[in-house]
Amino acid sequence: MKIAIVTDDGKTISVHFGRAAKYDICEVEDGKLVSEELIDKLNFHGKHQHKHDLVQIEHQDHEQGHGFGKEAEDKHQTMFSPILDCDLLLARGMGMGAHRGLEQANIRPIITDISVIHTAVEAVITGEIVDHRELLH
Repeated sequence: MKIAIVTDDGKTISVHFGRAAKYDICEVEDGKLVSEELIDKLNFHGKHQHKHDLVQIEHQDHEQGHGFGKEAEDKHQTMFSPILDCDLLLARGMGMGAHRGLEQANIRPIITDISVIHTAVEAVITGEIVDHRELLH
């Protein structure tokens, strides 16, 4: 099983999928972590947003959640491209559009409240990971 985790530092899980700069890719076999690789996440949003982005987000939040529309879908596809061979993605928050896009790419998104990458991977391995879908926006 391959797990992608959004991160900025390679140690903790980012609180927002779109703003994370990297993926930590963990490969699990026979209940053990066998490899780990930190890679850049393409087209991440970064910490700032332009005023027009905020207006669009406010409008989207009212209708169906954050991250919908052609431009958002294109950005998501670029961000997903390095992890298309992964089974799961762990984040501590994300917009509904990214969540739906991951599902359509056959990557199971899990929103966790666990902040430490290795602790979350262990929870996946033991089946104790909890998907906090209430953290979607």
